[in-house]
Amino acid sequence: MKKRFSFLLIVSVIFTLILSACGQKESATTSGEPTEKHNLKMSVTVGETSTWFQAAEQFAKEVNEKTDGRITIKVYPNEQLSGGDSGKGVELLAKGSTDLSYHSTIIYSIMDERFGVASAPFLFDSLEAVDAKFNGEGGEAINKLLREKGIEPLGFGQNGFRQVTNSVKPIQSPEDLSGLKVRIPGIKMYTDLWRELGADPATMTFSEVFTALQQKTIDGQENPIDVIHSSKLNEVQKHITMWNYSYDPLILGMNKKKFDSLHPDDQKVIQEAAKNANAAQIKMAREKEAEQIQALKDAGMEFYEPTAEQMEAFKKASQPIYDAYKDKWGEDLLKAFQ
Repeated sequence: MKKRFSFLLIVSVIFTLILSACGQKESATTSGEPTEKHNLKMSVTVGETSTWFQAAEQFAKEVNEKTDGRITIKVYPNEQLSGGDSGKGVELLAKGSTDLSYHSTIIYSIMDERFGVASAPFLFDSLEAVDAKFNGEGGEAINKLLREKGIEPLGFGQNGFRQVTNSVKPIQSPEDLSGLKVRIPGIKMYTDLWRELGADPATMTFSEVFTALQQKTIDGQENPIDVIHSSKLNEVQKHITMWNYSYDPLILGMNKKKFDSLHPDDQKVIQEAAKNANAAQIKMAREKEAEQIQALKDAGMEFYEPTAEQMEAFKKASQPIYDAYKDKWGEDLLKAFQ
């Protein structure tokens, strides 16, 4: 009888200790002050001189300061965590191998074609139109898609309107694109679009682009001014056409499981820091663009701005893409941006 009583007493004590430990853990992570430490990794597609990287560093610093050093975020430029492959970078984020990233919706569309709707050709005619959509129903639609993919949206930054550069001739009409070998991001919508425009599109990771241009493996590429400038593409490209053919938003995303595991107070810190970083990134990108354009001109790049008539020719040539992709994007999603 005594042995039975002793056994029950021991079991009771162990059970009490387990409950106590669980209660302490819950208190530490939900009901009380957050105490857990987190060392997070954040990936950025481009280099340290870009507004992406600068905003990511600001984000990391604010999170670190507001959590008294409990949460550190190390920012990795140039897709170091994915071996230079931005498509793989998004996969690593969704899987949780990377905790945070700045990636374009264009790269997300490799995972799901619906993300490509945000970069449909000649969809926006101004930054004011962009802001209205991404701060409204368009942005909400993208956020819903992100959560479906296991990524917590922390707001939008700006890669900007994409321009085309090349080393052969000024591009003033769709006919000027005929046969031109142009590097594009590896998504089907862009491949179909550039073929429709008459070019010979080539897909490769961005880390390979400078060398390919230098070696004349490709004639040109397309990217926003910030990327063209920060990657020093002026050294291997002479001509640039400012046609704003596709808008490229950035997503500051976090692995959803990781985000959901954080104390609510830490979640709020991350959300607030992300909001501040995105606002700073957009402000920097817009303010610096004029300076970057001038720097590219000073470096010898020749700029061309199409006339209204020439722009209509480009838009007309790209219309078949809407006919081909409206079902893939979904009518409701397309309407959210139009």
